[in-house]
Amino acid sequence: MSALILAVFMLAAVAAMPIAHALLVAAMAAAATSDRVPLDLLVQQMVSQVQSFPLIAIPFFMLTGTLMMGGKLGEALVGVLSALIGRFHGGPAQVGVLSSTLFGGVSGSAVADASAIGSLLIPWHKRLGYPPAFSAATLASAATIDILIPPSIPMILFALSSNASIAALFVAGVLPGLLMCGGFMAACWWVGKRRNLPRDLTPFNGPAFRRHLLYASPAVVLPVLIIIFLRFGIATPTEVAVLSTLYAGLVSAVVYRDLGWKRLNDAIVHAGLATGVVLLVIMASSAIGWLLTFDQMPQGIAHWVQENVHVKWMVILLMNLLMLFLGMFIDLPAAILLLTPVFVPLAQGIGMDMTQLGIMMVVNLAIGLYTPPVGTTLFITSALAKVKVGQTVRELGPFYLVAFGVLALVSYVPASILK
Repeated sequence: MSALILAVFMLAAVAAMPIAHALLVAAMAAAATSDRVPLDLLVQQMVSQVQSFPLIAIPFFMLTGTLMMGGKLGEALVGVLSALIGRFHGGPAQVGVLSSTLFGGVSGSAVADASAIGSLLIPWHKRLGYPPAFSAATLASAATIDILIPPSIPMILFALSSNASIAALFVAGVLPGLLMCGGFMAACWWVGKRRNLPRDLTPFNGPAFRRHLLYASPAVVLPVLIIIFLRFGIATPTEVAVLSTLYAGLVSAVVYRDLGWKRLNDAIVHAGLATGVVLLVIMASSAIGWLLTFDQMPQGIAHWVQENVHVKWMVILLMNLLMLFLGMFIDLPAAILLLTPVFVPLAQGIGMDMTQLGIMMVVNLAIGLYTPPVGTTLFITSALAKVKVGQTVRELGPFYLVAFGVLALVSYVPASILK
């Protein structure tokens, strides 16, 4: 049955069918050809996975990001960062990296980051004379920092599948996210200096910078508040998600005064649609995961690895190679939901902490978001920059080096993950 599921899923994916639909078709094919699978129980498994209290955090974090970055705040954030570092080598690209890092504290979605930050920065980069392909590469890779800095929707999905602590995962993602940010900024500086890329040579204006900083401070404060609330147990992740939405609405309505009924309606509809897509992926992935578990595939893989691979670092390397390969073809949420049941017994067999496994999976699969042939942020930023995907990929070399370095760190140095 496992072989049939994988074969049908790959055929559907190659046929450009949406991932959630491909998963459902594979599950239906397996159930229809097997007399061992009770169909009513399969449906129950699909529905039960979305009847989870922690999942309520997903639409609220999405709504928070839409409210915070859909109005004046996004422009203010870009303004203060460009005034701070825009005049250095690679400065305009570094603005994109820092913007994504700060945006990660209010959204939790790399796709939302690529769309919002890309639409703000790519036109500015073009006015400065920046190579559009390099702008697209910078923002496609930087957007993945969003899912390391809390809140993070993929971390919520991993916790749902592995029974890990969402709060522990959120705190553990901070240091890898900051390392990724620093590495990407260094890559931008190196490329900017080597190729003498244009810079924003507007003279630094201290009073104007302070005004911009004060104006943009709500975006800087929110991720700090989220970490404090979670680190000290003041509120659960779901409660933090609701509070962050109330905070974003209050700031937009009272401080920036740009929250009208139309923008509120648009934000709610956008968050609802995005949540619906995620929930459909969860339901389809849970069906596949249950069928594979029913067929004892995860246990079989774990047993094979334990029998044939006796070195811890090699087990970790095999897990990373499998994730890197599948991340090139499968969206990140689906990959996490499918691979977690397989990797949890492997991680337990080598004594790996669930929090470390979750961060390793998120960092690894995030690379797939800007890797062809199905890189979501890669396609978004290339479309915004109006360049071919191949041109963007050619500019991604330094960012891949940084990402693989951080991946190696979180995989083999547990101390790199805060607990």
